[in-house]
Amino acid sequence: MTTVTREFLIDRNDESLRVRQLLEQEWLLTNGLGGYASGTVCGALTRRYHGLLIAAFPSPMGRVVMLNRLTEAIRFPDGSMVRFGGDQKEAGLEFHGMEYLAGFRLEDGLPVWRYDIDGTVIEKQLILVHKQNTVHMIYRLVSGDQKVRLKLQPYLQFRPHDSSVDQASDDPYMFTAVQNRYQISSGSHTPQLRLVIDGGRGNFTLEEKHSTDIFYDVENSRGYDALGTLWTAGYFAVDLGPGQDAALTASTETWETIAALSPSAALDMEKERRRLLLAAADPRAHQGLPAELVLATDQFIITPAGRHKDSVRAHAMGDEVCTVIAGYHWFTDWGRDTMISLEGLALATGRHTEAGWILRTFAHYVKNGLIPNLFPEGHNEGLYHTADASLWFFHALNRYLDYTGDRATLQMILPQMRQIIDHHLAGTSFGIGVDPSDGLLRQGAQGYQLTWMDAKVGDWVVTPRRGKAVELNALWYNALRLMQRWTDEDGDEAYSRQLGAFADQTCRSFNHRFWYPDGRHLYDLVDGELGDDPACRPNQIFSMSLPFAVLDPDRWPQVLETVRQRLLTPVGLRTLAPGHPDYKATYTGDLRARDAAYHQGTVWPWLIGPFIDAWLRLYPDQVGAAHQFLDGLAQQLNEQCIGSISEIFDAEHPYSPRGCIAQAWSVAEMLRCWLKTAP
Repeated sequence: MTTVTREFLIDRNDESLRVRQLLEQEWLLTNGLGGYASGTVCGALTRRYHGLLIAAFPSPMGRVVMLNRLTEAIRFPDGSMVRFGGDQKEAGLEFHGMEYLAGFRLEDGLPVWRYDIDGTVIEKQLILVHKQNTVHMIYRLVSGDQKVRLKLQPYLQFRPHDSSVDQASDDPYMFTAVQNRYQISSGSHTPQLRLVIDGGRGNFTLEEKHSTDIFYDVENSRGYDALGTLWTAGYFAVDLGPGQDAALTASTETWETIAALSPSAALDMEKERRRLLLAAADPRAHQGLPAELVLATDQFIITPAGRHKDSVRAHAMGDEVCTVIAGYHWFTDWGRDTMISLEGLALATGRHTEAGWILRTFAHYVKNGLIPNLFPEGHNEGLYHTADASLWFFHALNRYLDYTGDRATLQMILPQMRQIIDHHLAGTSFGIGVDPSDGLLRQGAQGYQLTWMDAKVGDWVVTPRRGKAVELNALWYNALRLMQRWTDEDGDEAYSRQLGAFADQTCRSFNHRFWYPDGRHLYDLVDGELGDDPACRPNQIFSMSLPFAVLDPDRWPQVLETVRQRLLTPVGLRTLAPGHPDYKATYTGDLRARDAAYHQGTVWPWLIGPFIDAWLRLYPDQVGAAHQFLDGLAQQLNEQCIGSISEIFDAEHPYSPRGCIAQAWSVAEMLRCWLKTAP
């Protein structure tokens, strides 16, 4: 199978554009545990989350920044030295040797920097070892006939990855060295960072110092503390000859684990693992853009670190605990995002075993008819304040069955699915329950954000949507019909008939209550705190996109056309139509300003998925037109996070990427729809 390569072209003519590319374009690597490495192309730290090793640990630690950066320099035989990288200081931006950066690319998803210093060509490649908190930084002298010497100086600030960059360490850093093994620790509760240099004449020079003026520009723009301090114990030096490799390894694993796999062997194994991922995917995704998306999906499927009880239970059944990180850098695993993303992440990619693990993992968490909304950073127990994640569970299970025909898993978790239905019929937590007078699902508890439009700042719930939300009732109807089918196949005819009657009532009431004739679209909410809400939002698209569509087919053309005209953009659907008093064109400013825009106009790319489903349901012969709706998102793989797709975008041109740099459902829905509409 050929190597999947994305070459990032650095502009050589427009200096301001070049600076933006080097400083604003980012890369991401993950380790299958929730840990990651991420940074800018030039190496400058602009986010609190940037670092070469953000390790994932069991509760209560969660993810911890262990290695922030390296300063890199090359010494030539004549004594001259060239330093590489970027420094974002309070006084301004400094570039070092960036004129020698000949290229940056992703090679099977792995970042590679190429430097050309007057014919001496050096490539640097980064890998994270799968299911380890280990990073290898591998250097190779690709071209040039003289030996050079690398100087690599690690800088660090041990802290939780989402904590402030000005957080001071409670304990001093302690550096120890035994032969060629180097170790840094800070206090009894902090994991140790272990460092090893591989290559000719590798050694370490003690040069302890602090860098006190690191300016995190993106954090500053987001309204957070932006001035931080890094510490270094000194620097490594190693020879690099023609055709040779040298590597610096940083890890929190045991010395035995680190020694078990050399950097070059780890690189070969990681490349093979990625080739196997591509081989397992849909054959149409073995090359080109869909292959890149397959590799991007791998970033989100994880075995969460430290859920020991869950692991024991899963292992006893022959399973693994498996879940989905909703987005990088700051999201953990979310129930809603997992269920929406499942098809694109694990089914279209041929990872059916892991898809089953994910579904069975979440089935274990069902409580009072709900699956968790999310697992907070560093916690083993989920939070359940969500009205739709449990309903998306039905959709995800249905797609899993369509791909696999795995009736054993259906039988295993059917009792939990029935528990979900019965609790919704009887009423459950957070005011979630069916109104028996019309069969519509309502939700709402003071101070809680329960739908996917869930922004909350302090006590302010930006879009509370308390009442009967349009997408919840579309999902509820779909869940009832799916459960009716499964129970009928299981031989429970009485319960199946009962579910059919509930579904019929829901359908009648939905079509009677949700049509807004003045706008030629659906109400976003009925029976809300302020009555019926006529805001034009994308939530209505689910009434015709789900397998069991609750909306009368006579209304499909009007709803789809309204969404197309008022909400569709090149990168997804707006969350609110322009012209509404609450509409926000940009997602910028501090936390309060951003959350005020989060679902009030801001574009979400994952919504292109249900839009295309609805389009093809109405226009099944217009597959080519549906495929063109993805053109704008295809371009995003070269934007904010190279090789991935952002969480959100501004609502107006130029539709700047915002939020998380890589989002599970953005990538998953792009891949799913690409394959669904491929020529």
